[in-house]
Formats: sequence, C-alpha cells, structure tokens
Amino acid sequence: MSGSCEVRPLRYADTLEEAARRVLPEEVHRYVATGAGRSISTGEATGAWDAIRFVPRVLRDVTRVELRTTLLGTEVRSPFGIAPTTLQRAAHPGGEAEMAAGVADAGGLLVVSSNSGTPFEALSETGAAWWLQMYVTADRPSTAPVVERAVAAGARALVLTADTPVVAAKELGERTVWDAVEPGWLRANFPEPDPGSDPSRLEKARDLGPQDITWLVDTFGLPVVVKGVLHPADARRCVDAGAAAVWVSNHGGRQLDQVVSSAEALGEVSAEVGDEVEVYVDGGVRRGVHALAAAALGARAVFLGRPALYALAADGRTGVARLLGDLAGELEEALRLSGHVAPEGVGRDLLHGRGPGLDRL
Repeated sequence: MSGSCEVRPLRYADTLEEAARRVLPEEVHRYVATGAGRSISTGEATGAWDAIRFVPRVLRDVTRVELRTTLLGTEVRSPFGIAPTTLQRAAHPGGEAEMAAGVADAGGLLVVSSNSGTPFEALSETGAAWWLQMYVTADRPSTAPVVERAVAAGARALVLTADTPVVAAKELGERTVWDAVEPGWLRANFPEPDPGSDPSRLEKARDLGPQDITWLVDTFGLPVVVKGVLHPADARRCVDAGAAAVWVSNHGGRQLDQVVSSAEALGEVSAEVGDEVEVYVDGGVRRGVHALAAAALGARAVFLGRPALYALAADGRTGVARLLGDLAGELEEALRLSGHVAPEGVGRDLLHGRGPGLDRL
C-alpha cells in the first residue's frame, strides 16, 4: 500500500449552492438561502432526514428496481419532483422555461410558482408535465385569471399553498432583494390591475378555509393539492374538502420559524390520509436515502426547492436534469441495499424506532 488515499469528487448536488452563489445576485442568493426569523427551521431540515436510521432486509431479489410512478395520473421516471420557487429568471435568463426543459429531459414533474417570470404557454412548449402553485386572494374572483391562463396552457393540477396568510419576515435577505429584482422576473402571467382598484383585494386570503379547496375543485376542474400541511388534523380537513393530494411542507422554513421539520411531520400525516390520497413532502431532501426515508414514511414523491434553483443557476437545463438523474440513481442504490425494488413497496418496518417523529408512530 502506498499510504495515499483516493480523494473522491464531491457529489454534483453538493457543489450547486456554491456554483449558484457565483451566478446569482448577492441579494437574491441570500434571500433564497435563508429562512424566516432566525432560520432555525431552515437549518434543521436536512439534519432531520439524516437522523433517520434504517433496518434493511436481506436475502431478497433486487435485480430489477423500478422508480417509475404516477403523480395524480402523470407518469414520471422517479419520485423526485421540482417544487415551486420564485426568481428563476434571476437564476437563468430562460427562467421557468429552462427549468421545465430540464425536467422534461429527466422525465419529471415541475410545479410552477404563480409568480413565474415566464408565460405559462412557454412551459408547455418544452414538453414538461407541470402543475400550478397558487394562492387564493382576499377577493376570490381575482384568483381566477392566473389560474384560467394556467389551465388553458396545460397545467395538470393546482397546488394551493395554505401556510401563507401573511409572508413571514426574513431577518436576512429580504430588505434589499426587491431592489435587485429586474422588471419581468416576476408575475408574467398576471393581468394588469385596474386603475384605481383596491390593492388589498389581491392580497393573500387570511380567511382561507376548506371551502376554498372545494371551490377550486368545482371551479377549475383540476385536481387540487394542498401544500404546507404539517398537522394530521389539517390533512384530514383537506381530504374531506376534496383535495386529491396533501403536501407536507414547512415552506422551506420560510414561514413560521421553529416549526417541526417535514421529516418529523410526514409520518403522522400519511398515517391519517395516506390510504385515501397521495402524500408528498419537501424540505431538506438532498440525497437518495432521504427519499428512501420519505417513502417509508408514506410519501409518494419528494420535491426539491433550493437544490433545483441552484442547479438552474449553475448549469441551466443540463444541471436540472443531472440533479434529478443523480438523485434517482442514489435512490435506486438505496432501494437495493435496503432490500426493496420500488419506493411504493417500502414500509415503516424499514425504519428504526428512533429519529425525528418516529416515537409518535
């Protein structure tokens, strides 16, 4: 032995934030990277997944592993999707269309922010499957134009963000970011407001309720996913109101600080409604083993926020496709090593009885 050790290159995913930092305006990177308050929840997200431990099974045939699945009827190559993020045109001139192209290359699913800086019609031209993330406004009819445009452009589902009656203050990164935003980076799909109209009617609804889920389903004819659910009782209310899926998320730690991690909340939510609707999760997922843990806790898909935005900034569509492909490869390996051949076949018996939230299951 020579005494030298092999230096393994960094995982692509681990290089992305630093690569994006060199591209993004400083204010934009700070705004994206930090969370609300003291960023406690943001800082804990990945560690909560890392704390989960597995009890793998052996003597099983894992020759053929299948990652393909469907999300509300849309076929995808793996259970990794792209969560909605704003300011994508700050990351890449092509913005959401470039992100969509990378998602299409990877055979994935994109959730597009209603604040998109790219016309919805350009997304469908990429061939990507996409859903619209949306808020309900205080004046309910004012919600309609953006949703109607998305539906006409090919959106396959609506993702109602439910955890934002107000936008939480960010102690870092918010005070100057909007000075750095270029015209056209946001709200490309919103109609011009009527002169003299009351701007408060366009604010996010503070009286959001289960009835709004029913209204969206009945009005627009698309399945509705409710994003931002952490409590199992709220998941139950969503399903009873007609939601087709529930998305466990703490908004990347960007709303109420010091909330539980998605990893901690997922198991109880899926135990409550997972036999009736699809359950998704985001927040701190950075590795294939994190997706394995999410599957064991009942998630049908995991969604990537910051990593996807960083990949877009670093390498455009190529970076987005590579990120999705690399994580799918890691998940395939993790499945084989745990004794499973598909995420849907992973159960809670894979999980050791210690870790965030596992004591309550």
